[in-house]
Amino acid sequence: MRPTAAPAPACTRATRLGALTAVAGFVVAGFGAAQAQAAPAHHGTEVMPTGATATATVRTAAASRPATTREQILARARSWVDAGIPYSQSRWHQGYRTDCSGFVSMAWGLGTSHWTGDLHTYGVRISKDELRPGDLLLFHNSGAPTSGSHAVLFGGWADSAHTRYTAIEMTSGRGAVERTVPYAYFSHSGSYVPYRYAGLREREGGGAPESGSGFPGAGNFGPGAHNAHVTRLGTMLAARGGGRFYRSGPGPRWSTADEAATRAFQQAQGWSGADADGIPGAATWRLLTEGRGNDIGGGGRADGGGSGAGPAPAFPGADRFGPGRSGPHVTLLGRRLVRKGFGGSYGEGPGPTWSESDRRAVAAFQRAQGWAGDDADGYPGAQTWSRLFS
Repeated sequence: MRPTAAPAPACTRATRLGALTAVAGFVVAGFGAAQAQAAPAHHGTEVMPTGATATATVRTAAASRPATTREQILARARSWVDAGIPYSQSRWHQGYRTDCSGFVSMAWGLGTSHWTGDLHTYGVRISKDELRPGDLLLFHNSGAPTSGSHAVLFGGWADSAHTRYTAIEMTSGRGAVERTVPYAYFSHSGSYVPYRYAGLREREGGGAPESGSGFPGAGNFGPGAHNAHVTRLGTMLAARGGGRFYRSGPGPRWSTADEAATRAFQQAQGWSGADADGIPGAATWRLLTEGRGNDIGGGGRADGGGSGAGPAPAFPGADRFGPGRSGPHVTLLGRRLVRKGFGGSYGEGPGPTWSESDRRAVAAFQRAQGWAGDDADGYPGAQTWSRLFS
């Protein structure tokens, strides 16, 4: 349901002391890369640099745009959501400040925390109709930076009319959260500007692992690995019955859950010893990406065509799902997602009332099919339903 109250964005809380500290940071740091680091230490103070300082900050931003993919952006953002990172203007996590602009800096992989006054220099301005998951909605109030300035990652449309969308953001009182919000935001809606990260790699040929079956190499997996290939591996394993190994869902950082799920899949193929060591090789990867081999748990082959439980139930229609919807179809959907290994987002288990847990579970399943953008928005259509119940 559309919220009736407009919660204050995280980045409007400021102190005069914080603003003075931020200004001092710019004076001491000078120019170049150090200035980007010295941008307001507590996002929310939003002290906008001027003159030579502003020029140096923009040049620093333009010179450093590490390549990344949408999958990597979303995986990094959701890792903070899954970990429940709390909001703070003075604390840091994984090298980034835990406020709204620090969160976006982390998700985009910028290497250091920026602020709402320079995040746009890392992006390319786009239109509302061009928004896709991983893009940015940015409001920087240059006249009064402490009055509502905020940065939100776009996670996908929540309705066909494009009046609501999934926001992945860092907010005061909630911390890192993924939720449905009105477009463009609760307040200052007309002032938000959409941006796409300038270093984004959209195609597989540019290094994106979203599609294709080419094995990325064993060096991308195992203790210490942290990349989008690990996320994709976990998502594929969850779809093949390995969801029970994950407490918070697959993520970009290699964990014992990834090793256990990989080993279980390898053992399901009848492999043992070094062939079932929990680290994926080319054969393991090929079976997963091509949808072949035995599922985890001793079930039939994934390419066998069906579960043997009878014909799939008829798709009840897209209007049966989404915020405010309730009914047996929602329960049926949730239970099937759990059975398929996509139940990591449920805290208490599926129920008849649609929730954000349902949307996240559906989105994970859709991404496991190789879909992206509006095709992986977390809302089931006829094709999602057919594949889920096949």
